[in-house]
Amino acid sequence: MLTQEIRQKIKRIQIYTKRMMQSAMSGDYISAFKGSGLEFHQIREYQAGDDIRTIDWNSSAKMNKMMVKQFIEERDRTIILAIDVSASSAYASTNQLRKDLVAEISASLSFIAAESKDKVGALFFSNVVEKWIPPSRGMAHSNKILETVYSIKPVSKQTDIAAALRFLISLRKRNAVVFFISDWIDSTIKYSKLLKVAGCEFDFIGIRVLDQCEQEFPDIGLLEIEDPETGQQTVIDTRVHFGRMPDLNRFLQSRVFEQKKLFEKYRIDLLDLNLGQSFVRPLVTFFHQRIRRQI
Repeated sequence: MLTQEIRQKIKRIQIYTKRMMQSAMSGDYISAFKGSGLEFHQIREYQAGDDIRTIDWNSSAKMNKMMVKQFIEERDRTIILAIDVSASSAYASTNQLRKDLVAEISASLSFIAAESKDKVGALFFSNVVEKWIPPSRGMAHSNKILETVYSIKPVSKQTDIAAALRFLISLRKRNAVVFFISDWIDSTIKYSKLLKVAGCEFDFIGIRVLDQCEQEFPDIGLLEIEDPETGQQTVIDTRVHFGRMPDLNRFLQSRVFEQKKLFEKYRIDLLDLNLGQSFVRPLVTFFHQRIRRQI
């Protein structure tokens, strides 16, 4: 059962997303992600600039003039949202939790896909597959995904990106568009090869939801921390010594850089979205970049 609080959250995000869809984002999305193929539309007279490979010689002979086959792009796309629901999704150094931003991103992509008559599915994962909602069409199905985003209670706290990638690959939904939404905090060695396979199997987009403190921690002295996924406690030193960057910040920045280089190596898109900031402009910019690459 959905609580009243969750229903209110869903209602707010539906209103927000519908307003956003009235802007150019919906059209940008359609242009940025091609359909699964081409479908025959009609035979028409040749026009200057037409590809000669589309000439229909049989029709041309019958009509005694040059005729071409015209095709339209099939809109039958499958969108899969892979959503990290491990314990780190409850982290934030701002007043916006990571899981709330993930919910907004997931809702927006789900609604836009549903509006475009695409099939949408959702994988919720920690270090196990928490829930799988097979792809389907319609706003009611999109609402089901959104309800799960807010109401799911994971059985595990930890993260295993390799397990999630392995599950996606096993679906054999070749050419589906996959938005993999996570902080990507896991050993790159564990999931590197599987990421390469996923990049070949799908139109794969990694969305990395980052907190500023996961890139550069402020100088606040010695700090006792606890890993939300393992419960392990330790003390870290955030102090700047003689103008030198703390070891912690060097580690954080090297991790972000290592992840980025891995995506570049396999030529897979990686979109960074930051807690406490609107995701709309970066997402629209990302769509525009994809459109330019297709021209």
